[in-house]
Amino acid sequence: MMNTMTPENVTVAIAVPLEAEHVQAIRAAHPSVTVLYEPELLPPERFPADHAGDPAFERTPEQEARYWDMLRAADVLYGFPNENAAGLAEIAASGKVQWIQAMAAGAGGAVKAAGLSSGQLQRIAVTSSAGVHGLTLAEFAMMGVLNGFKRTPQMAADQAAKHWPPLRTPTRLVSGSNVVITGLGEIGVATARLARAMGMNVSGTKRSVGPVDGVDEVTDTEGLPGLLANADALINTLPGTPYTEKMINAEVFAAMKPGTVVVNVGRGTVIDEEALLEALDNGQVSFACLDVFAVEPLPQDSPLWSHPRVMVSPHTSALSVAENRLIAERFADNLARFLSGEPLLHVVDPVHFY
Repeated sequence: MMNTMTPENVTVAIAVPLEAEHVQAIRAAHPSVTVLYEPELLPPERFPADHAGDPAFERTPEQEARYWDMLRAADVLYGFPNENAAGLAEIAASGKVQWIQAMAAGAGGAVKAAGLSSGQLQRIAVTSSAGVHGLTLAEFAMMGVLNGFKRTPQMAADQAAKHWPPLRTPTRLVSGSNVVITGLGEIGVATARLARAMGMNVSGTKRSVGPVDGVDEVTDTEGLPGLLANADALINTLPGTPYTEKMINAEVFAAMKPGTVVVNVGRGTVIDEEALLEALDNGQVSFACLDVFAVEPLPQDSPLWSHPRVMVSPHTSALSVAENRLIAERFADNLARFLSGEPLLHVVDPVHFY
């Protein structure tokens, strides 16, 4: 998408909760752009980077009309209307918007769920926050590896039982071990950097095979089983697409070295959960740290909740107190590109939705 508008003719609307200081930073970066921001029309945040806001919040009919009038007047939106796919579909059908900055790194799922027409997908660019969460996710991924290598589930169980084991059990050394990262995008590269800093040997997969700094071997998905034969840990950062659904399946688990630690900070649909449970029970996987699941919230009857060697995280690995500031800074940088007619960065693929 190439924009030829002048800054004086561009209107941005803030569609989701955002602190006034970050709105002011956007205005300061682009003083000629009109930034519409009416915080009383936006639900209050319950925690930092709560983009959907308090679900109990309700607008009056007058406020609801003002909210949508504000959004329909904008060329650019910061966030999906009401932070959901239905809001995206409504504004695409009725507004003049050309570009929407999504809050999520994996915004493709919401874009797909909105069911936009091919014309709407061509007219409206949606950019994700991919990369903004890279370091936070990388730190979480390494936490998962450390928990698996250092036997923290066993220690927690012993502590809960007030049990002092009669024999001392060694832990595994992270330095010198081998980690495979599926998805060497921005999150995967950030994870590789931390893994290398801890002395790990890093390999991984990428759709377009090519050299990646700090990664010893890069293959496509077909080469994943070969990488796993000598791996001590597998970290998934891949998004959920039809091409990645259950990519890490029984065949992939069977190719692993027994005792592999598995971490998932990508999307839950990438891992076949039934196959993972079987791999946990037969020893192919020694520990799994999972932040994402095929169905969320994780159903109460899922055996993953109670498995002694599984850490369940409620899809929070990307969250940090710095998130709103980082997304606002990303948006301000991309707004400069929009105003100058340059291609936007981190555009959601309108065909594959990632």
